[in-house]
Amino acid sequence: MESHWTEVIVALIKCVFSLAFVMQIVPVLIWAERKFSAYIQDRPGPNRAHIMGIRAGGLVHTLVDVVKLVVKEDIIPDHVEKKFWFAAPVIAMSCALTTFTVVPWGDRFVVPASITAWWGGEGPLTVPLQVATINSGMLFILAIGSLSVYGVMLAGWSSNNKFSLLGGLRASAQMVSYELAMGLSVATMFMLYGTTELDKVAAQQAGPIWNWGLFGVLDADGFDPLLFVGWIVGGLAFIMFWTSVFAETNRMPFDLPEGEAELVAGYHVEYSSLRFALFFMAEYAHMIVGSAVTATLFFGGYNIPFLPGDSIRAHADTIVTVLGFGAVPVFIAFAVIAWNRRKRPFYQALAPDDIRHREPRFFAAFWSVLAIAHLGLGVAGLTGAVGSTALGPELLAFILQTSSLVIKVLIGTFFMIWVRWTIPRFRYDQLMNLGWRAMLPLALGNVFLAGIWVIFREAVQA
Repeated sequence: MESHWTEVIVALIKCVFSLAFVMQIVPVLIWAERKFSAYIQDRPGPNRAHIMGIRAGGLVHTLVDVVKLVVKEDIIPDHVEKKFWFAAPVIAMSCALTTFTVVPWGDRFVVPASITAWWGGEGPLTVPLQVATINSGMLFILAIGSLSVYGVMLAGWSSNNKFSLLGGLRASAQMVSYELAMGLSVATMFMLYGTTELDKVAAQQAGPIWNWGLFGVLDADGFDPLLFVGWIVGGLAFIMFWTSVFAETNRMPFDLPEGEAELVAGYHVEYSSLRFALFFMAEYAHMIVGSAVTATLFFGGYNIPFLPGDSIRAHADTIVTVLGFGAVPVFIAFAVIAWNRRKRPFYQALAPDDIRHREPRFFAAFWSVLAIAHLGLGVAGLTGAVGSTALGPELLAFILQTSSLVIKVLIGTFFMIWVRWTIPRFRYDQLMNLGWRAMLPLALGNVFLAGIWVIFREAVQA
């Protein structure tokens, strides 16, 4: 019975962590989209809202938006099909959150026997850092991701609005077009990895950077039997998969289901308040999950290049010392840069008592606190305080591997934001031509090339 309850509690903790992983990055992306677009367009961006004078560089605006959407009037049009209209945003958000459950954010977490003995456990407890360890993880993502289009389709149809209906129809046609290229790209990677389980996919990419799927999953020596053909296969699969992620998330330049200039916001034009917020957050949640899956398939997932999990645990104190002392000058430089922003023309043009003058001081203090904290980490590493504890090496491996995945996810999502504010929207016929006439033939040819490469690799290894 104790073992049963332990499994239940561990599963609940992993579910909460998975939900928090996605939902904590969503407000950061909303803020980043505003600030990044402001820098691209040469304007300050959000900088008005504040709490007791603290604006945190515009982060307070995201909190204000949450409050606004919560208290905003919830308008339910009389002409909608209410049951389906209510269900549509829930389906969209649920599918976005569910798909992350099969993405690993670390290799394992071992609770030593000295700690499991507190609740009557026998021996160490090994916890896979993945909510659902199933043997068809990537197929599960494709299946649930395909269901998410039902949220958009139902929203467009149940609104009884011609613009909404056109948005729903566009979403369904777009999904069918790009699911084919995405599925074939995933099939290519299945052939290279020899498995559909994402935890095993990530485990195969540990160690050198050439083990990443982007380079065709080479062996430990980085040998390619067909002279960089593995790079071509992995690179083509990545390009087509990443392009399909843009289309699946309805991001620019593939946001035809929304098309403000054509469809007046498209499928969610009749939604307001929290129901609109669900669609709004679902888009960012899909961006996070899409970036996480891309990182897992092509960029090593949670793995740090040349630093597998076992090496992190074996050299915990050395790694903490290097990271702690190495980060101090970087954070001090950031603090100096933030403090010197007071001299920029934008701040000089403000009235002396304007609260926006406090922003450089806030960020300078923030980076200074981080520098002091990492100085303490460096000292802890020198004294051996991390490696000598029961959970120290495991916590360090968990933090570093999860941070590695978070960094890769943020790079992917920021690239999506960059593309949105750089490339104009496609015409609908261009969207269909790209999916059917360009990407589908390329994906089929890449599968054939991957088959030849795998045969040669196995022949050489034999």
